[in-house]
Amino acid sequence: MSKITLIIQREYLTRVKKKSFIIMTLVGPLLMAGLIFARVWLEMIPEVPKKIEIIDESMMFKGKLENSKNLLFFFPNNTLTNAKANFYKNDYDILVFIPENIIDSHSIQLFYKKQPGLTTQDNIKNLIQNKLEDWKLIASGIDKNKLESVKTKLNVIANKLQKTGEEEKSNNEAGIIIGFVGGLLIYLFIFLYGAQVMRGVIEEKTSRIIEVIISSVKPFELMMGKIIGIALVGLTQFLLWVMLTIAITSVVSNNFLEKKYDSTMVVEQTYKSNTPTNVEQEINKPDLGEVGEMLQNINLPVILACFIFYFLGGYLLYGSLFAAIGAAVDSEADTQQFMMPITIPLIFSFIAAQVVVTNPESPMAFWFSIIPLTSPIVMMVRLPFGVPYYEVVLSMVLLVLGFIGTTWLAAKIYRTGILMYGKKPTYKELWKWLFYKA
Repeated sequence: MSKITLIIQREYLTRVKKKSFIIMTLVGPLLMAGLIFARVWLEMIPEVPKKIEIIDESMMFKGKLENSKNLLFFFPNNTLTNAKANFYKNDYDILVFIPENIIDSHSIQLFYKKQPGLTTQDNIKNLIQNKLEDWKLIASGIDKNKLESVKTKLNVIANKLQKTGEEEKSNNEAGIIIGFVGGLLIYLFIFLYGAQVMRGVIEEKTSRIIEVIISSVKPFELMMGKIIGIALVGLTQFLLWVMLTIAITSVVSNNFLEKKYDSTMVVEQTYKSNTPTNVEQEINKPDLGEVGEMLQNINLPVILACFIFYFLGGYLLYGSLFAAIGAAVDSEADTQQFMMPITIPLIFSFIAAQVVVTNPESPMAFWFSIIPLTSPIVMMVRLPFGVPYYEVVLSMVLLVLGFIGTTWLAAKIYRTGILMYGKKPTYKELWKWLFYKA
């Protein structure tokens, strides 16, 4: 046991002292925080409204299209031919032609100088479409106000009813986000640090350092020490990422977003005073209260504890297989033929997670969250929605047993392949290695 501890210590300290580890540990939270605030920043940047020239041959829409913060409508007395000829001589951004037979043709023409965004095109289309529908309702003698009063927006409050009669509130939106992000992180970390185990074994094997190490350490001890040491490196980096990301987002939100919000409001008020009175000027400040309300029904400590378990369990299971591949080959280029059987279950579990997140209590979700090769990702997707404790315990026990089984198989390949040179192994050769006696 002391030898495994020494190997773990060596693998851990060697990697955490590298400049690449330190740089990525510091840069990672900055990138994640940057992605979070980039969206907020973009939403706070005031958009320059598009000036739209309307040529309305039907004479149905003049004065009917209300301006908005992003769209300003103008109805000059002009023809389509003249408007197109003078389009680049004026400051209009978009030219919209509404034909006289709009009721029958149901089509309009749109001309632009620079490609407008899909949102802008949809807003123009929806405004004209809605006004056209209003005109048809009036022509048919239907009262629009009565029709609108009939429309009902239904609010569904989902509660899980326990056998004891207790009601448990749930939040599908928050569960989908937390579960999917947790599964995605496990998926990425298994690939990232599993590959590190494989590359580390290949480097030691090709440099012949392994021949010296193996003289005083059993192959199994060396493999386990390397796997656990790199797992601790990954866990350390992940925890540092979480703490630094929270710290950065807290500092930026408290000291930057408030000032940006206030300055944006000044710009919006200035713009409002210089634009028509019917232009809506609104800006939505991020509502952190809604985020807190979404999270209050989710047991975050339990999910975090399960995340750490499934992260380590999934990594140890796949890490042992990556170590076996590294021991079986002489170069990284030779690993491709053996990577597919290992990566297919991992990739499939991520694909299945995208289906499970929409129906977390289906039979498929249950079985994929129990099978060790897929449970680290699929179970993480299910946990925020509430999973019976016996299913979680069963999944964890089977994952531990799966890790023991894959470690036993990997150790058989590792002890033989670690000293094999100059020969590309085949699946048949690996099968023989499993039955070699020590």
